[in-house]
Amino acid sequence: MVAETDIPAPDRSIAEEQEELISEFAFFDDWMDRYQYLIDLGRKLPELPEEFKRDEFKLKGCQSQVWLVGERHGDRLVFRAISDAAIVSGLIAVILRIYSNRTAEEILATEPDFIREIGLEEHLSPTRKNGLGAMLNKIKAEAQAAAAA
Repeated sequence: MVAETDIPAPDRSIAEEQEELISEFAFFDDWMDRYQYLIDLGRKLPELPEEFKRDEFKLKGCQSQVWLVGERHGDRLVFRAISDAAIVSGLIAVILRIYSNRTAEEILATEPDFIREIGLEEHLSPTRKNGLGAMLNKIKAEAQAAAAA
């Protein structure tokens, strides 16, 4: 468990973070470069402690193995996740960048517009789209539970 003081509040709003992410992907002209950027983002994910690599944290609906853990830190939800697949790890990095360390209200009020804007909808396989949807659903469900508490 990470202490609240170890996780500073985000510098940017979710909207600003989405715009920044969209700008970063717009820099690349073709999808091979965008895939490589996704892979590079995934490589920078912090390692997930072994204690969280259990079935209770494993996402259903993903072809690759994905573990996603959410923790409350004050009024914010902090998510950590990892996958055994390179591109999926990149998708995790993008999702966490937008939604982790945010309030439940911010998470619930923010649609993942960046997915369409970046072009992921057209360039992911159906199984990866399902996995991305499973990650988003889990994050939204945790935010819903936190908001109801």
